[in-house]
Amino acid sequence: MSNTFGTVFRLTGYGESHGPGIGGVIDGFPAGIEIDTEFVQAELNRRRPGQSRITTSRKEADRVEFLSGIFEGRSTGCPIGFLVRNENQHSADYDNMRDVYRPSHADYTYTQKYGLRDHAGGGRSSARETIARCVAGALAKLALRQLGITVTAYTSQVGTIALDRDYRKYDLSAVESNAVRCPDAETARRMEELIAEVKGQGDTIGGVITCIITGCPVGLGEPVFGKLHAALGGAMLSINAVKGFEYGEGFDGVTQRGSEQNDRFYNRDGRIDTHTNHSGGIQGGISNGQDIYFRVAFKPVATLLTEQPTVNRIGEDTVLKARGRHDPCVLPRAVPVVEAMAAMTLLDCYLLNKTVRL
Repeated sequence: MSNTFGTVFRLTGYGESHGPGIGGVIDGFPAGIEIDTEFVQAELNRRRPGQSRITTSRKEADRVEFLSGIFEGRSTGCPIGFLVRNENQHSADYDNMRDVYRPSHADYTYTQKYGLRDHAGGGRSSARETIARCVAGALAKLALRQLGITVTAYTSQVGTIALDRDYRKYDLSAVESNAVRCPDAETARRMEELIAEVKGQGDTIGGVITCIITGCPVGLGEPVFGKLHAALGGAMLSINAVKGFEYGEGFDGVTQRGSEQNDRFYNRDGRIDTHTNHSGGIQGGISNGQDIYFRVAFKPVATLLTEQPTVNRIGEDTVLKARGRHDPCVLPRAVPVVEAMAAMTLLDCYLLNKTVRL
């Protein structure tokens, strides 16, 4: 179950960073959905390595092959199997890490849990496994599109360079206009310069991705243990390098009083609406029809291209200098991953909601 996500809409992923490929099996996907394979590939391309000077130089085509569950361009309701083959592994770059634990990486914990680990590329702990998430997320987006639900994420902070928290101030159609995936051109330029500077030093840096969900109907999520924000939080915290999740006003809201935070209802042309959206589109764990917005914090990448003191598997002091091709900042390539996990969560909640009411 540790490799399966979802309740009704379910993705089971497989594969390692330096194995033959990454793939998955999707079950519970509705029948009759038109599958735009070009759109799915475009979503994968957004995650693909080697996009710009501020990402890893690993070159992969990342072409998705659908193996089942699609007939004459539409989903059949049967399991959708898919595969993305690895073509550009440099496993020898990891030989010096075979018996050494990288600081803040999963090497030590994997070894202690399983008794062995795949040192080449990190195996399942590599962010390359997010390929399966992006394929499944793209399919979820196609289904949500029929419901009028859209999911848009963007880089809102790198290091200390940050946008205003109010997403309404920005043109989100501009997210794909730059390598950082930030909707403000000048801030994007400063972010890119910072990432390039950090990369040149052999170091890494973290930041924040903001995600907006529009068109979500009222009623998704459960009132106790299946709260929508808990489901979204769990999905986001499953992504490599994620250290924090907040929705609505989040931690900033703790400085305000209830009279400032409460979203007051009013009658808008015969429809119940709210004057504000401090709640982030979710109240009592259930969507209220407003925009859902949340922020996801990413730590700096653990693998540095500078020397770090550490220990080997028998506890001896040593010094590690990683080789290979690594991202100095995960945020630009993590934007489509955040969208994918949000889309899968929303579709799963929508399908689950259809089972509780006629």
